[in-house]
Amino acid sequence: MTIEEKAAQLQSTAPADAKAKLPAYDWWNEGLHGLARNGYATVFPQAIGMAATWDTDLVHRIGDVVATEARARFNAQAVDADRRIYQGLTIWSPNINIFRDPRWGRGQETYGEDPYLTGRLGVAFITGLQGPNPLYPKVIATPKHFAVHSGPEAGRDGFDVDPSPQDLEATYTPAFRLAITEGKARSLMCAYNSIHGVPACASSPLLNDRLRRDWGFTGFTVSDCDAVANVHLFHHYRLDAAEAAAASVRGGNDLNCGTTYGALPEAVKRGLVSEQEVDRALIRSLEARRALGIAFGATSPWSKIAASEVGTPAHQAMALEAARKAIVLLKNDAGRLPLAAGTKVAVIGANADDLGVLQGNYHGTAAHPVTPLQGVRARFPGATYAQGSVLADGAPVVLPETALKGLTVAYTAGDRTVAPTAARTIDLDLNRAAPSPELPVTGYVARWTGALQPPAAGRYRLVLDQTQCWKNCTTHDSARLTIGGRVLHDGALPKGRVEIDYDSDGSVQPLELTLDHRSEDDSFRLLWLPPADALLNEAVAAARAADVAVVVGGLSPDLEGEALQVQVPGFVGGDRTDIALPAPQQRLLAALKATGKPIVLVLASGSAVAVDPAVADSIMALWYPGEAGGTALADVLSGATNPSGRLPVTFYKATTDLPAFVDYGMKERTYRYFTGTPLWGFGHGLSYTRFGYDRVSAPATLAAGAPLTITARVTNQGQRAGEEVVQAYVVPPASRGGGFTAPVLQRQLAGFQRIALRPGKSGTARLTIDPRFLSVVARDGRRHVPPGAYRVWVGGGQPGDGEGSWIDVTLTGEDKDLPK
Repeated sequence: MTIEEKAAQLQSTAPADAKAKLPAYDWWNEGLHGLARNGYATVFPQAIGMAATWDTDLVHRIGDVVATEARARFNAQAVDADRRIYQGLTIWSPNINIFRDPRWGRGQETYGEDPYLTGRLGVAFITGLQGPNPLYPKVIATPKHFAVHSGPEAGRDGFDVDPSPQDLEATYTPAFRLAITEGKARSLMCAYNSIHGVPACASSPLLNDRLRRDWGFTGFTVSDCDAVANVHLFHHYRLDAAEAAAASVRGGNDLNCGTTYGALPEAVKRGLVSEQEVDRALIRSLEARRALGIAFGATSPWSKIAASEVGTPAHQAMALEAARKAIVLLKNDAGRLPLAAGTKVAVIGANADDLGVLQGNYHGTAAHPVTPLQGVRARFPGATYAQGSVLADGAPVVLPETALKGLTVAYTAGDRTVAPTAARTIDLDLNRAAPSPELPVTGYVARWTGALQPPAAGRYRLVLDQTQCWKNCTTHDSARLTIGGRVLHDGALPKGRVEIDYDSDGSVQPLELTLDHRSEDDSFRLLWLPPADALLNEAVAAARAADVAVVVGGLSPDLEGEALQVQVPGFVGGDRTDIALPAPQQRLLAALKATGKPIVLVLASGSAVAVDPAVADSIMALWYPGEAGGTALADVLSGATNPSGRLPVTFYKATTDLPAFVDYGMKERTYRYFTGTPLWGFGHGLSYTRFGYDRVSAPATLAAGAPLTITARVTNQGQRAGEEVVQAYVVPPASRGGGFTAPVLQRQLAGFQRIALRPGKSGTARLTIDPRFLSVVARDGRRHVPPGAYRVWVGGGQPGDGEGSWIDVTLTGEDKDLPK
């Protein structure tokens, strides 16, 4: 191959090379919580919800389903087909960055704030993706973003992080180490940010020394998208594309998501990098394609997976299992939950009937999504609905069914017409997915007809909203909106959004909305910003007429996420500036509480939300629960499912509890270093039954550097079957020579196990604690196991949160250093 041909293969969109037996291939595919962005797929809870299950077996099985569905899609085409973006077998997941601050909008993609929990779940997902045969991976997993990457979103392309050696070793790298040394991930993605002035994707100490030399990594590395370009454009670490490409290859990055490696021929010509160094990166990358069976005529045993293995009943059942296990019951005063059969329920809140809130970000398209409203109605017939409020001031929400009367939708593609069917809202996910099996993926017209019935007279803002395709797009959709015979918009949707002021006298007006879906634009929704009092009055009336108000609020992927174009009170650019429940929802809850009716608050979000616990009788975290979220919620509300989720993050009381967002030091961050009192701590979660602990045993003495095994008897002392998450926390001897600037480790999760028990039954939990999670990290980054007195808590949460027991263990011998 010429150097130009080599450079082409090292960019994310690689062309065919017939003489090298390389079909065209796009390296970029996503599978964070289900196969993403390539049509219908099983949509599991967002990663933070998967983390709330604390179930490694389940997360492993989810990874296996993601790989199966990726292979099913891949195998539906010829082996030598030109693969487009999101059609390959290199999956750029999981995201195992530490969710160090709840303000980070992408924290929803992670497994939470703890290095051990993140590492164990990351290993489970990676091994599920890659499969049991190291010679023939099912797909290739790509843990990301290495390293020290966790917001803010603004400035991420040129942000420099200066972590201490202690924080780097104790917090930011352990999950990556597990992913490589135990999970055997065959790929890894480097981060946008710089570390100590060196861009992560050009950092030889990070990619060559730590990753390859210390951890024995033999796979290929890939840059975050356009991170190589950022080396010269935003970090100003090098002067031009050729220098940035050369620095990245020499720094240990093999594959470029982007096009900057197109400058490698010039870099070689200028002597900035040798062709042998380029060859090394190419060999590592193409070896992955050969192992997958998609290069040089190689084959794979996974090529037999049928195209029908997408969204199967078994996969759908697993999505429901995951959504049920992810729900965390935070508060349940006076045993308000579960609700008795026949309870008259008012479902209230903008998140109760929003498709995006089910799916989170980096998602596939759910074939049969069930929103919370739909799930509750199925379990509690006659449940009413009121939207109640927007999520945040100035942020529009989906126009609800209560304001749309007699809505139907019909589709036309050429000379084919799909007969009109009833619709509740206008909220479509079109990401390579046709809304009807009779339609093509693109090239049809959708026409909604019905009537708009605002709750009161006033000024409304209507929003035509669309996530537009961005890569290799040549056209976008257009739309026409008519209300009361007046055309309010007809034409393109510039940047995917058109906002229209609509003055209503409160009367019912005919509505017609037409979408000309001619592109691969990803979604289409009709949103609104209504007068606040109109929604509030509806919600109060609904609550007064019901036995209980189930309020589904929180956040949404419109407010928190990757590099969003949003700036409203409490939110900026996808991150949060305030962790409190936004003001409109606080006003709604205050009005509902004044009715005297019981309130169940359901928080759908990708991060911790600070609420006053007094606003509701019961509070639970739903997260972004995936396609079966509504069914899972109804199962927990009714008691058909006993909640068993546990928090993977700390719920702080206020933003003032947190250090500056841009400060990557771990002092006063996460449960491991926070010295204040949280709303609810990491590991917290209630059940409808009670669990007791006894017979907790461990060796009284142990040699420093040896694993520690602890057993405990757990008994279900209640009247319902349930699952307990047994957790072990280590408190090491007091750290030595810390100094006032160093974070002081409060405790460290070192083991956990799910155990299912019927009423009155007991079982034995057995936890083996790896020496690395008995160790401490000195300020110079040295990880070691000092001899001395250790305390270990074994229980259903952190010490002081639920039942459990302390046990003391003395480690003997010499101070034991552990490798990085």
